[in-house]
Amino acid sequence: MSDTALTLGAGQEISDDDRISIAQLADRLGYHTFFTGESWGRDAFTMLTMIACHTQSIRVGTGIVPVFSRSPALIAQTIASLDQISKGRAILGLGSSGKLLIEQWHGQSFEKPVARTREYIEIIRKALAGQPLNHEGEFFRLGRFRLGSPPLQENIPIYLASLGPRNLELTGQLGDGWLPIWLHHQRLPGLKAEIGEAANKVGRDISQITVAPQIICHVADSPEELQETKQQVRAHMAYYIGGMGQYYYNLFSRSGFQDEANAVREAWSAGDRTKATAAVSEDMLENITVIGDAASCRAKLDRFRSAGADMPVVAFPHGASTGGIKHTLEALAPNA
Repeated sequence: MSDTALTLGAGQEISDDDRISIAQLADRLGYHTFFTGESWGRDAFTMLTMIACHTQSIRVGTGIVPVFSRSPALIAQTIASLDQISKGRAILGLGSSGKLLIEQWHGQSFEKPVARTREYIEIIRKALAGQPLNHEGEFFRLGRFRLGSPPLQENIPIYLASLGPRNLELTGQLGDGWLPIWLHHQRLPGLKAEIGEAANKVGRDISQITVAPQIICHVADSPEELQETKQQVRAHMAYYIGGMGQYYYNLFSRSGFQDEANAVREAWSAGDRTKATAAVSEDMLENITVIGDAASCRAKLDRFRSAGADMPVVAFPHGASTGGIKHTLEALAPNA
């Protein structure tokens, strides 16, 4: 059995006590990593520090933080601190995020995201290795200082969220892991092959890169609960396609859902959230998410493993209850 991780978004509407109890359950069940990301709510590092202080073995990872949100030196400082607090359990997930969030929330120009991510990785790795930050790059000119409080791990794994060709190439060249989102299971082998090809060109191998797709999952025990879950997931998808800028619209379009993406965006732009949600097809749910009874969910998760996932990351739809999250984790646990 391969590893299984989970991600619980910082924006998920549950209390801190429930968040901690979910992490502790995942820890007991043998999940590999507790990931959390960030957007314009709580930051990922603070949330993961809380989780690290209440768990024993499960790793804690950003999934992801945008490179535009902080300087590379600050990211290195923060992940090193998290690694110390967690006693060597930290994973750093990075991504560029999207133009809308970066420009309208962080106030940064969304320019050259791939080149910027590459430079961030180079600087962060130097800092975490205790090297002086003598760096002359396209975006940063640094000198004299070195990280004053090193991490416990010799090499903190760096995972990258990527789906475009240049980002996939960067993942193959420099990443320790790959964190795609909203991934059609049939696209996984081809995209993994692109990463492997890029890795081979620089003397690396795909086996050095953990493939960890984030997959919306929910175990429903009755037909009524299944329909409610599908509605939640449809609304979740519609929000990303219609409300999160061009990136996710393009992602779903490239996955074979051009007509649905067009219908969602048109309805969303007109302010009709109900129509936008209804435009998410059954085919999208079947191929991108893992929902159904426990047996079918385990089979669907294994479908991602068979397609090349080393560590599926169990994610949850917006609006999922604490009880529903725990039930899903129990049903999909690595040793279930």
